[in-house]
Amino acid sequence: MLRYFYGLDIYYLILVVPAFLFSLYAQFKVRSTFERYRKTMIRRGMTGAEVARAILDRNGLYDVQVQPVRGSLTDHYDPRTRVVRLSDAVYYSSSISAVGVAAHETGHAIQHRTGYAPLALRSNLVPAANIGSSLGPYLAIFGLILGYDTLVYIGILLFTLAVAFYLVTLPVEFNASRRAIAVLETTGILSYEEVVPARKVLSAAAMTYVASAAVAIASLLRLILLAGNRRRD
Repeated sequence: MLRYFYGLDIYYLILVVPAFLFSLYAQFKVRSTFERYRKTMIRRGMTGAEVARAILDRNGLYDVQVQPVRGSLTDHYDPRTRVVRLSDAVYYSSSISAVGVAAHETGHAIQHRTGYAPLALRSNLVPAANIGSSLGPYLAIFGLILGYDTLVYIGILLFTLAVAFYLVTLPVEFNASRRAIAVLETTGILSYEEVVPARKVLSAAAMTYVASAAVAIASLLRLILLAGNRRRD
């Protein structure tokens, strides 16, 4: 028999809650680390936008634009329009945090040019992942409530596609960070002493992707266990 505590099922408490707490810690960690090194300017004085442009040109990506975007930590590379978009705190800043993030986003542009397989797979998964994350859990829960097994399985299948997206995102982000650190070192944009904190910024950012994957996996396992528990009942 499925046990409940204050209206929450045991699977939610032992799987989803710990993953969610880890996600909150990861968000706190990335913001605190970014803020810590946002106050430390690099010796060469290049802004995030200038660093991004220099790395792109060095790799022959002259057609990839670098543009500012509103928001905090909204930096990303758009493969459809071939644009690296950097938040104001990155685009206009010469801090270690800004330079590290800018280099990371150019790493995605380089992945795109070289046909990095996980990036291509992630891009192909986006439509299915969007549907799976928005509809999958609700369909599964409604199926459990109404007693429709088919609806439960469809929901779980859709949400599995979303989980696959989160898992594929991990190597994409880790690889982009490795590329960023390597190019910052080899080009001399950062000194050896500056590379260490830049690596900390990118490591903290990577933790948020791990946390997102953990929440998604925990939520999927919960649905699968709830479905199995219903069959036993």
